[in-house]
Amino acid sequence: MIETSLLLSALQFDVTTFVDDTIRLALAILLGSIVGAERQLAGQSAGLRTHVMVALGSAVFTLAGIATAGGNLYQVTRVVQGVAAGVGFLGAGAILRQNGDAKVRGLTTAGSIWVAAAMGTSAGLGEYALAASATIASLTVLVILRSLSRRLDDYAKRHEPRD
Repeated sequence: MIETSLLLSALQFDVTTFVDDTIRLALAILLGSIVGAERQLAGQSAGLRTHVMVALGSAVFTLAGIATAGGNLYQVTRVVQGVAAGVGFLGAGAILRQNGDAKVRGLTTAGSIWVAAAMGTSAGLGEYALAASATIASLTVLVILRSLSRRLDDYAKRHEPRD
């Protein structure tokens, strides 16, 4: 029979760490939802839930890396590299070429998925200001630069070089 003291020690955890981890995960969810909501409102295939899951997953991998690194910063950087590379493959799934058209679609959404991973990783590392700044920068690119990008496309169509 398992001793009661052994069982109790196995069930105990550090409340401070639990609260800190919960705050980091909540921030990743919040920031991922902000960018994901913009993508969904823009009618993109990867929207709210995708961006939240990417940010949350990145934060979880980062927290797990911190918890198991034993103070070895090199181990944590390896986790960050793995997240960045792995999410790059996920973002590649958002990139499409339609009906043999020369125009490639989904690059911005793929980029936003990658940035959501960076925001989640930053939140997981406890770099709250960096995570929030990245979210603000992402929204700036996605919302404000969308209008400028459309104007540039319209200008380019009106001023196409003629052979």
